[in-house]
Amino acid sequence: MDISIHASFLPQDDPDAALGFYRDILGFEVRNDVGYGGMRWITVGPAGQPTTSIVLTPPAADPGVTDDERKVIAEMMAKGTYGGIVLATPDVDATFERVQAGGADVVQEPIDQPYGVRDCAFRDPAGNMIRIQQRA
Repeated sequence: MDISIHASFLPQDDPDAALGFYRDILGFEVRNDVGYGGMRWITVGPAGQPTTSIVLTPPAADPGVTDDERKVIAEMMAKGTYGGIVLATPDVDATFERVQAGGADVVQEPIDQPYGVRDCAFRDPAGNMIRIQQRA
């Protein structure tokens, strides 16, 4: 089989703040920005990788989600336990400096993990955990 990752989804509750983080701090390209019913879905991705994207979605936009579930989602986002993604870079220390200088919420400075990777971590404006590791 020939299967690749095309898109991953992360919640965002402030589209402009999400753009500020993913486009202006991480340097991702904006691939799509769609509004519907007062909500926005923003697709971003790394330059030079047109087939890999992150879709920044309104939390609980699914009409099947109950009000109680929306409350739980909002609480988990506030704690940073609802969504996350792992990114990779050739120089995690330089990337950390750039992201930190952009004002991102630092969770962990670059360290060598006991499981063999060097990484750091931030929260995006919606509270999602963004781990960035040194590309091997």
